[in-house]
Amino acid sequence: MNEDRFTGKADIYKKFRPTYPKELMDYLYSEVGFSKDSIIADIGAGTGIFSRLLLERGSHVYCVEPNGDMRQTAIEDLSEYKNFVSVNAPAENTGLPEHNVDFVTAAQAFHWFDRQAFKAECQRVLKDSGKVVLVWNIRDSKCDIIKKEYVIREKYSIDSKGLGGSGGPPEDYLEFFADRVCEVRTFRNDLEFDRESFIGRNVSASYIPRESEDPEKYRGFVKELNELFDEYNVNGILNFPHFTESYVGRV
Repeated sequence: MNEDRFTGKADIYKKFRPTYPKELMDYLYSEVGFSKDSIIADIGAGTGIFSRLLLERGSHVYCVEPNGDMRQTAIEDLSEYKNFVSVNAPAENTGLPEHNVDFVTAAQAFHWFDRQAFKAECQRVLKDSGKVVLVWNIRDSKCDIIKKEYVIREKYSIDSKGLGGSGGPPEDYLEFFADRVCEVRTFRNDLEFDRESFIGRNVSASYIPRESEDPEKYRGFVKELNELFDEYNVNGILNFPHFTESYVGRV
């Protein structure tokens, strides 16, 4: 099951996964219609990286996450927010009330869902005026370091689920939106890694073997990442070309 793939990776996911740019959040709250009064269902919320940004703006957020490790980490980190509600449920059957949600968000998660079942669930929980916002952090695949990193990730991945070329949406994402229409925005989100965070970001991926399960493959992966870091870092810092894309529309 997809929800089991991140079991045991919550701590490293929380520590090393990148957040999302302020410009994206400003866009959502100034142009898309998000507000402190919005009721938002953040689906596949994981450890709450994106949920936190919504909560910081005062919105009421249902953090829907089926993986126990990831959900517990979000509870520990976000329970200080009075508008935070943790929901133990999959994307396709959230259990949320009908037509009660202003926006559904899915950050770095849509590719894990049963698309048709998730679409039906969005239609069920959203208000008539509601919209879905899909978000991805994406590697800038034009850059040499990104190309070389992908070769390493592909070599050591246990399968292709979630691997992707640059980490973006599936090619047929428009099929999800009503009339195949959505608004796409791109925001620069370049990252800086030291050695630990570069390794950590990569081993947090679901498709990378755990050290406890395949130590030889895991060590080979880390070794090649270290060599890539040695090749491209400047004074111990690796500049990682990166951006964030959002897809906003009705379903």
